[in-house]
Amino acid sequence: MRKSRFLMLASVVCLPLAINSGLSGASEPVLANSNGPTSAVPASGTIFPPSRQIEKNTNLYWGDVHVHTSYSPDAYVNGNISVTPDIAYRFARGEEVTAQTGLKAKLRRPLDFLAVTDHAAYMGVHARIDAGDRALADWHIAKRWSDLRAKGDRTAYLTDVLKTLLAARPEDALPESINRSIWEDVVASADRYNEPGRFTALIGYEWSSTVSGDNLHRNVLFRGDAKDVAGTLPFTSQDSNDPEKLWAFLEQYEARTGKKVLAIPHNANLSNGRMFAPTMADGKPFTSDYARKRVRWEPVVEVTQIKGDGEAHPSLFPTDEFADFENWDSTNLMGTKPKQPWMLQYEYARSVLGLGLGHEKNLGANPFKFGMIGSTDTHTGLATTTEDNFFGKFASSEPSAERALKTMGGLGPKNSTLSASGLTAVWARE
Repeated sequence: MRKSRFLMLASVVCLPLAINSGLSGASEPVLANSNGPTSAVPASGTIFPPSRQIEKNTNLYWGDVHVHTSYSPDAYVNGNISVTPDIAYRFARGEEVTAQTGLKAKLRRPLDFLAVTDHAAYMGVHARIDAGDRALADWHIAKRWSDLRAKGDRTAYLTDVLKTLLAARPEDALPESINRSIWEDVVASADRYNEPGRFTALIGYEWSSTVSGDNLHRNVLFRGDAKDVAGTLPFTSQDSNDPEKLWAFLEQYEARTGKKVLAIPHNANLSNGRMFAPTMADGKPFTSDYARKRVRWEPVVEVTQIKGDGEAHPSLFPTDEFADFENWDSTNLMGTKPKQPWMLQYEYARSVLGLGLGHEKNLGANPFKFGMIGSTDTHTGLATTTEDNFFGKFASSEPSAERALKTMGGLGPKNSTLSASGLTAVWARE
């Protein structure tokens, strides 16, 4: 079951009937070594997607491939200290569980598959620090965070954790022995709850590259079980912030194990135009080799989730009544720089599909030939997407009379701006 559904993830497609840039009044960004504007619409005009037939003897399955638990550092420091990967899988399978706030939580309809994708950097370490794990006694980061917790200054503690994550310094990385121990726990959890014919528990994590406050995050999903994946420690932003280095890591995994793996970008709407910019990480224009690698390793994009919808924007598609749906379009992930009009065409998937056709004409390969999915990005461990059974982003977002007045994690936007979204739908034979 894990095998068949994973293969189908890469074939999820949600193309519009026509691609039309519709961008008015935007100026082209000045990008290093750029060859000039890249048109979102090829000269031939309107593009219609090919007809697709559903294969016989297939079923529609629903799941979430972007779920954070107490093992994610930002989830833990924002109050989720009890909902582990085990609980996340149990909840997705339809069991009643206890949320961080003490509420009982249960889905009306169980999911068919789930991937726990905790942040790779510092995965699972905060609980071990709080438990006084002696293996961490000499690690300088553990000492610093323990001291801040002991002082009772929550703001200073949260700020330091966030700064450490964003700095992504290799010298601050988790000791390998601890990292390996935690990762073995994570992959074993997925194996425990994977039940062929009933429920697929996928092994994954999030690579959380953030450049100048701009979001470049990808979720990595492995095909295989614990014995295949345990020997491959997650590639983190401390290893590199460059997506090409991530792809090289994925290629090495496949060569070593013979199993498949892919990466799924998300929240391009919070990248300030960086996610689908017409240049590589070093500022140079795309090459044919780059285009082929990108489409090889990133065949799908997560376009809707708790932090907004990234399929279309009204400035790009002014005649589409639904393009103004929960865009989250004012700034980047960290709120360090306001959004500019020229950035939008490099963030919203429908526009990016058109840009990809232009790149294909110039390079012979389309780097942006992708399907679209939704997932939640919940940090409660609970994959919920209905308005009347929505547990939000962080523990402070869980149901209460005053949650709409609270901010996301105590620092971000108000909980009232969160989207009850989304899920991944796939057709598969079993």
